[in-house]
Amino acid sequence: MTMLANRALTILHEWVQSESLRRHCYAVADSMRHFAQLRGADADLWEAVGLLHDMDYERHPNQEQSPTEGHPFVGVATLREQGWSEEVCRAILSHADYAGVTRETPLEQTLYAVDELSGFVIAVARVRPSKSIREVDVASVKKKMKDKAFARAVNRDDIVRGAAELGMPLEEVIAGVIDALKADAERLGLVGSES
Repeated sequence: MTMLANRALTILHEWVQSESLRRHCYAVADSMRHFAQLRGADADLWEAVGLLHDMDYERHPNQEQSPTEGHPFVGVATLREQGWSEEVCRAILSHADYAGVTRETPLEQTLYAVDELSGFVIAVARVRPSKSIREVDVASVKKKMKDKAFARAVNRDDIVRGAAELGMPLEEVIAGVIDALKADAERLGLVGSES
């Protein structure tokens, strides 16, 4: 981890106590770092955005999707007070459709594309007999996407729209997320049982 990602991780741990939400943020950060490296972008910055994107979700979930308060507005206000760049703040705002911030940069588009998908890939790994990310492939993720009863809270349309906004085939985005999560399987609790 580098400087920004370390700062982001400290903030995440201050704000989020839920292990599952922390793991979601780690997974999104892993995916962000992966896609930043593919693009030759600032992997430290992208990873930090992934770690911070849901920092306020536990305390201010905003289930009613208020366009001005709750998640992600509380977190972004705090980040601005702490001197985080507008690039970071805008990316975090843009991942919530109801915030009304258009996704214009690769950073913003990637966060949106990998947010729901990272959680979905974790869910697919958890229902494998071994509970290991190593057993997950693109075909198994696409198959589970068709099962409306599976991981019901995950919006499939957001996953498809995210890949389209990135200008990448959905299969490539899924493969990238799987690769990113495999590299951090231990922290994500996805090593599984060796058989």
